[in-house]
Amino acid sequence: MARLNTFLICFVSMACVPASVVLTTTVAHADWSDAVFPVKSHSFGTVAVASKTEFKFPIRNTTGRDMHIREVRASCGCTTPILSSNYIPAGGEGYLLARFNTPTFRGKKGATLTVVIDQPFYSEVQLKVDGYIRSDMVFHPGSVEFGTINQGEAKTGGTKIYYAGRSDWQVVDIRANQSWLIPQFKQIERGPGKATYELTIAVREDAPAGTFQDEVIVQTNDRSMPRVPLRVSGNVVTSLNISPKSIAFGTVKPDQELVQRLVITGREPFAIASIKCPGWNVEFDNNGAEKKIHVLSIKMTPDSARGAQRSALTIETAGEKSITAKAILTADVISEQVVVAR
Repeated sequence: MARLNTFLICFVSMACVPASVVLTTTVAHADWSDAVFPVKSHSFGTVAVASKTEFKFPIRNTTGRDMHIREVRASCGCTTPILSSNYIPAGGEGYLLARFNTPTFRGKKGATLTVVIDQPFYSEVQLKVDGYIRSDMVFHPGSVEFGTINQGEAKTGGTKIYYAGRSDWQVVDIRANQSWLIPQFKQIERGPGKATYELTIAVREDAPAGTFQDEVIVQTNDRSMPRVPLRVSGNVVTSLNISPKSIAFGTVKPDQELVQRLVITGREPFAIASIKCPGWNVEFDNNGAEKKIHVLSIKMTPDSARGAQRSALTIETAGEKSITAKAILTADVISEQVVVAR
């Protein structure tokens, strides 16, 4: 009997240990994968046919050792996974791009992306995407890609919407997430059960430097799927920076002198040739010195400027390879009031 009790105790102990180990391993794996893959699911929402629809799942190697991703499997052809790199060094970052194949699929679609890791240890992590590709609405081209934009210069791009379905279908609004993205739309064709719209998107002069990937939302009168995103991307580059990039003077009297402090920085030492603003007289101390950082106090007085103003303050450097940079000035220059004696 004593031997039987001893056997039962040992059996129970041996049975319990693996369960504990499995539970600990599961929790550890969850903690590990949550740190390395902080985002594990994404919904594209409702998108149009042929629209460029992508999402980057961030990958952060917090394991303390170099990571190698052997492969990524997609459960559905509606999504194509693209790795930034199979190797991610310890402490490094990468991403898995999930591209929704809107030109070839329709309706509600979803996919599980299985990331197979074989170094520093074997593991599989699953990421999920889903969305609805509506077949009655097409963007052509599928996104607005501006490429390189010189900071301080406006640039315009566009696309068209082709719709086939309801006779009363309309685009009612278009909105951007950024104040410096200005979207507009107009109907250019309508027939029985079809409509064509032209979308125009402008990148304003005060767009910040750097790469941007954003979207504008097309609002329609479709009750079931009213909002459709359109991808917008570009890269705003500059070799000359002005701070502040926006100058707001508010209400200004004619001939009123205003002082504005500017910090102008460049990649290489430079001298300032001129600072100009249409409708304004601009004065500043210019000693012709070449340096990477210029801190100036400029004096500005309305010259011919009257009423609501939105003007480009342009700084031009000296030399054969002269470059310019711009800040945006806003003001309301009021007219002089004439007092009539009675």
